[in-house]
Amino acid sequence: MLSHLFIKNFTIVDQLELELDEGLTALTGETGAGKSILLDALGLTLGDRATGDVVRNGADKAEIAVSFNIDGMATVHAWLDEHELDEDGDCLLRRVVQNNGRSKAYINGRPVPLQLLRELGEQLVDIHGQHEHQSMMRRDIQRTILDAFAESADELKQLAELHTRHRGIETELQNLAGGHDDAAARAELLRYQLAELEALTLEPEAIAELDEEHRRLSNAGELLQSAHSLLEMLYDNEASAQSTLGQARRELEAQAPNDPVFAEVHGMVEQALVQLEEGVDSLRRHVDRLDLDPARLQALDDQIATLNDLARKHRVRTDELIDVREQIRKELHALENAEETVASLKKEQDQILSSYTTTAAHLTKLRETAAENLSMQVTAGLQELGMQGAAFRIALMPMDDDSITPHGRDRISFEVRTNAGQDFGPMSRIASGGELSRISLAIQVVAADGTTIPTLIFDEADVGIGGGVAEVVGRQLRRLGRSHQVLCVTHLPQVASQAHQHLQVRKTSDADSTVSTVAPLNDQARVQEIARMLGGMEITRATLEHAQEMVSRAAAG
Repeated sequence: MLSHLFIKNFTIVDQLELELDEGLTALTGETGAGKSILLDALGLTLGDRATGDVVRNGADKAEIAVSFNIDGMATVHAWLDEHELDEDGDCLLRRVVQNNGRSKAYINGRPVPLQLLRELGEQLVDIHGQHEHQSMMRRDIQRTILDAFAESADELKQLAELHTRHRGIETELQNLAGGHDDAAARAELLRYQLAELEALTLEPEAIAELDEEHRRLSNAGELLQSAHSLLEMLYDNEASAQSTLGQARRELEAQAPNDPVFAEVHGMVEQALVQLEEGVDSLRRHVDRLDLDPARLQALDDQIATLNDLARKHRVRTDELIDVREQIRKELHALENAEETVASLKKEQDQILSSYTTTAAHLTKLRETAAENLSMQVTAGLQELGMQGAAFRIALMPMDDDSITPHGRDRISFEVRTNAGQDFGPMSRIASGGELSRISLAIQVVAADGTTIPTLIFDEADVGIGGGVAEVVGRQLRRLGRSHQVLCVTHLPQVASQAHQHLQVRKTSDADSTVSTVAPLNDQARVQEIARMLGGMEITRATLEHAQEMVSRAAAG
């Protein structure tokens, strides 16, 4: 679960730290106070795209960090271990955004690509937005909700991989069928390119050795001159370091019997002379190895120039030429053995089709079971939300052909009826705006209850709902908080009163700046906030008593 949140210099937030609890947490505040800022900041740590305008005016960068308690989350630990990011204790996600729009992402203190942050975030937090009822009318969103409820990630991954390979084979077969003359010309070009590459040693170690030898020969003259100068200074004349140290040694040796300090320094100078002689010997041996060989240097220049020319020709780096060579070999082999290659590709294509059909059929069965369970639970939820006689179902229909898609062979449609005796129809056609809000919320609550993701966030998902229905929504979210950590941005006192923890967002302004703050409320302050939500700015004794009654009733269960 999300245990700690730190935000600094983010939009109108100067700096804040929050400790978050288990259960249902309500986030409330006046309109425009910045309730969604908290979720926007959290979204950045989960991999959302960043722009420079999120940095607070006058600051160089914004920083957001979150800690998650991942005890018992084996899949998260396995993912972190796979990417060499696992650490003892909480999992720390951090994002730093510069005011020029550039950003850096970190997991457990180590820099990572944004995609990895996003992958991990999807395992830790599930966000349900205030416009979910609009996106939920899209078929792809409906399919995603059903597949998540069916826990079919493995099957979908297999289908996506089979789909990708099938498309690749189709492309290869089309290329091979492009015409004999084109194939012959292509093969001739590939042979020429391969001969160019095979004339060179492209292994990374060989290229590194080539660069090293070239650098040494290029600097050989300067190195020799410097070495001779150093030998003169160290050893080869009367004023050398060796001569000076020798004279000092003799003087110290004469005085050593008279003073222990002189004796100690004498030993140090003796050691310095030994090290000096070793250094001089090493330098002389190196001088003997240094070679002024213009012909060899020219040959190395030519080899490096050829490597760079070929790298530019193939639009790669020199260390990638070895991959280009292997790709050319593979394509040339396929062209020279076209009939055999076509037969092999078609055989693989048949195997892919068979595997795809089996996996897609298994996915359909998973979806059918999940659709039945989800439909039953959502229908029950609709009754709780005051939609008596309403029902929800998920229709699965086979596609018209045996096409291969990344998502299987089912067409999925969320259908409702709002009154008993009515026919079922698509959500967008059957339900009104208010009904859509309740249907969407019922689906979200049921789908969230079935997820293994520990933290669920509802960003004003209760929009368009009020009265007694709002109290039911609050109870449903509180019940959801028994098995998950639930954060809910809400404007409804009926929902806020059900929370185990209550956070209030406030915005203050002066002539120079505007600042948004977030703070947990104690029991008394919480009653005051719910009273404000009930009655606006004017809080009366009656609204305070009503607010206290709502909080007490929620706590009593």
